[in-house]
Amino acid sequence: MSLGLLGKKIGMTRLFDQQAGIMIPVTVIDVSGNTLLQTKTPEKDGYTAVQVGYGDQKEQRVIKPDLGRFKKAGSTPKRFVQEFRFKTGAEVPETHTGMETFTAGQWVDVIGNSKGKGFQGAVKRHGFGGLKMTHGSMMHRRTGAIGCRSTPGRVWKNQKMPGHMGTTRTTVQNLKVVAVRPEDGVILVSGAVPGTKGSYVTVRAAKKKTA
Repeated sequence: MSLGLLGKKIGMTRLFDQQAGIMIPVTVIDVSGNTLLQTKTPEKDGYTAVQVGYGDQKEQRVIKPDLGRFKKAGSTPKRFVQEFRFKTGAEVPETHTGMETFTAGQWVDVIGNSKGKGFQGAVKRHGFGGLKMTHGSMMHRRTGAIGCRSTPGRVWKNQKMPGHMGTTRTTVQNLKVVAVRPEDGVILVSGAVPGTKGSYVTVRAAKKKTA
């Protein structure tokens, strides 16, 4: 894995490509203030990685071990901290390049938590078709039978049932960086990314598409 960026989803807008004559929906991600906090080495930690922080946090909201770690790195406390692992023997950056990590036209993957939708039934959560809508049936959007009294005589694990929907770690792959705006501290990525406005996301180089 290469070095990525941590950021905050600002919202969506659109850009116009004058050459192609098309409108491109984009998501604006604030990536200003990425700070390299620590470098992990095989000799000391057993693997190679760099730890990056984003978003300032009040000191009184940070536990003392983390506060000491931030001060050792010469950084203010951060809200969002994540590691980017490298292959053993790979060259590890000593500082975070910030906005220069990605360039316009590059393909990236964006990772975040999907929007929470609360408790939902099986029809909305899993796409069940529902039962009869006629002849006095009262089973329109119900789950229906979930097991059997004979074999296997129990309900299988991971049976699709009503429950909490959303707020899951989601990765959207192969999004193109449409523009990088250092003066605003943001990058513009084509399409939609997981999460609500103000949620934290991770932007990394695309694993399945390079050109």
